[in-house]
Amino acid sequence: MEFSRHCTINWTGSVMEGSGIVASGSGAFSVPVTFPRRIGEPEGMTSPEELMAAAHAACFAMALNGAVGRKGGAIAKTQITCKVMAAKGEAGIKITTSALSLVAEGVTGLDAAAFTAVAHEAESKCPVSNAYRGSMTVTLDVVVK
Repeated sequence: MEFSRHCTINWTGSVMEGSGIVASGSGAFSVPVTFPRRIGEPEGMTSPEELMAAAHAACFAMALNGAVGRKGGAIAKTQITCKVMAAKGEAGIKITTSALSLVAEGVTGLDAAAFTAVAHEAESKCPVSNAYRGSMTVTLDVVVK
């Protein structure tokens, strides 16, 4: 089964003075973007890097909960934070790292060590992790409470 999703941006103006609105094809979101807010303080606007972090966190949450369930475990609550890091230099912007941080509460059916192993296995099979891994470093930190 093949599927696709899309976003559209309507941009006006130059890169430094202009702005755009990124809208999801599903209608789930419509958010403002500007280049100065991308590399400076966000001031309520998003960036490609923030959208990449959202995609990675959401995908990993699904991969993790699926993998834990297949191993006979369950998680009462997960908090996944993803931080995408980039550097701006002479050659432009280079996105370097996507760092996942997982805090799991109420894990049943797996001890902490087994859960951590399953989390790393899930990350290795996460479609967004695998898409990013070719051009940037992907990391995972796991905490079980």
